Amino acid sequence: MTDWQTRAQHLADELSAAGKLSSPPWQQAVAQVPRHELVPTYYTYIDSGWQAADTSSPRGRQRWLELVYSNKALFVLPDGLSSTSMPGLMTRMLEALDVHDGHRVLEIGTGSGYNAALLCHRLGDEHVFSVDIDAELIGLARTRLAAIGYRPTLVAADGSLGLAEHAPFDRVIATCSVPSIPWAWVRQTRVGGLILADLKLGGHAGNLVLLQRGDDRAEGRFDPTYGSFMSIRQSAPPPPSLPYPDRDRATASASVTHLDLARPWEHLVFWFFVHLDTDLGAACHGQVMDPATGQPGDAFLATPDGSWCEISVHPDGGGREVWQGGPRKLWDQIEAADQRWSHLGQPGWERFGLTVTEQGHTVWLDAADGDHSWPLPRRPVSQDSS
Repeated sequence: MTDWQTRAQHLADELSAAGKLSSPPWQQAVAQVPRHELVPTYYTYIDSGWQAADTSSPRGRQRWLELVYSNKALFVLPDGLSSTSMPGLMTRMLEALDVHDGHRVLEIGTGSGYNAALLCHRLGDEHVFSVDIDAELIGLARTRLAAIGYRPTLVAADGSLGLAEHAPFDRVIATCSVPSIPWAWVRQTRVGGLILADLKLGGHAGNLVLLQRGDDRAEGRFDPTYGSFMSIRQSAPPPPSLPYPDRDRATASASVTHLDLARPWEHLVFWFFVHLDTDLGAACHGQVMDPATGQPGDAFLATPDGSWCEISVHPDGGGREVWQGGPRKLWDQIEAADQRWSHLGQPGWERFGLTVTEQGHTVWLDAADGDHSWPLPRRPVSQDSS
């Protein structure tokens, strides 16, 4: 490989032009870390299984290099459970982490090792610690990182527990999503240190949040721009999935809605607010297959308590038909949440914040001691792992 530096520099320039990379130390790191050595292959889902992409033929190798040095996420294991994230998302987070010389950083979710390599380039090997539940992944990352001159501390362990034996840390960065911020991360961060993680209350309902450790809490705001990661994986198996209800329109109540959101989960800030305002729990959603066209048709939402709704994706006379069944009317709750969200001025991510204590989590609007806050139900990380 002789032209990787040209490709890496092009990636750094591309991210800088897109506003995802601005500081010279991180620009230098992106330009000088050989990402192709850490992602020697990648996997795609074809038909009914994961397959390794062709990286040996001239055409396949060219495609691999184009993807590795582009702002794209790639799956690095043949099970779809581990990926190397979009470089632009990584650099956004690394710059938000506000690291300084001498800082000790704990990364939750080693993945390919690329993020750890960027950290090592910036801070030095002795200041970088990374943990991942997958021992095979840790082994591969350790070997590949050493081959390009980086030797951070890598540990195969449950990331939700942090890395107590090497604490305290100045910064903690999680490249996986969690339904709650583990108190272990807060406890292992020095007072005044920062924690950057992806909080997801369910599905896409959440965002990156940057917290500062205080004496008895961690507190901060959500990132103004959306970001998302795969769910954290842990040593304990997740609880069995609860069944979702059958949806029978013949026994449902029908109505017309003028809320122009056939698929509310696509409106990310509002969907987060719905989860704050309404206890959806482990909701599932999607689209019904249209038997006439064989294509996705009306949208649906269902919860394990037996509640469900279906929403027509085709407005008729300015409204949409809605069918609801089960013990509660989910769409009515979404409409009520929309009214409250509108009353608050349809707030964006930048107005939401989070306070984490050992007793629980509270999301707030505008100020931690303001008029609008939502205590979150206790959701241990292990309940949402995958």
